[in-house]
Amino acid sequence: MTQDNTAQTLTTTALPLAPGDWELDPLHSAVNFTIRHLGIAKVRGRFREVTATLFVGETADEVRVSAEIALASIDTGNPDRDAHTRAAGLLDVEKRPTMAFRSTRVFGEGEDWTMEGDLTIGDVTRPVTLAVDFGGVVDSPVDQRRHAGFEATGEIRRSDFGLDFGAGFLGDVVKVQLDMQFVEPQGQGG
Repeated sequence: MTQDNTAQTLTTTALPLAPGDWELDPLHSAVNFTIRHLGIAKVRGRFREVTATLFVGETADEVRVSAEIALASIDTGNPDRDAHTRAAGLLDVEKRPTMAFRSTRVFGEGEDWTMEGDLTIGDVTRPVTLAVDFGGVVDSPVDQRRHAGFEATGEIRRSDFGLDFGAGFLGDVVKVQLDMQFVEPQGQGG
């Protein structure tokens, strides 16, 4: 079997998730990042405002993920640094209020998946690949609905999006970690 046939087989595998539109559980989800400062230390942060949807079809070929992040919701644990980062010389949240992701392909099996998609920041769109770890599905004792958990990790280059401010102070590579929990559509259930 060739590599292409293997990928095709994996993407048409039935999924352990009920078909439909899964809603984000924002209380149990996070968009985190890490960037190098002066090349010697890491600054960690998160974005507090995110919306996301997960559409599940019969196979992985039909899975679609979309997310939108409010760039002004950046939180590095330092209000002065956050205000400086939002300013016109850096993120410029007046001109670039959001960052949006749209998946184009999902493939894998078991707990290990890959998601390819397009990331848009301002008026620049670039392809991004994320490694996805499927944490599983469980019935929540709180809301009596099924929840699915995912962790996605990857890297983006700021310069690819025209965000090349702070060269020499800030690294170009931003590592991202998404911890996302989605809730099964109403009327479904296991």
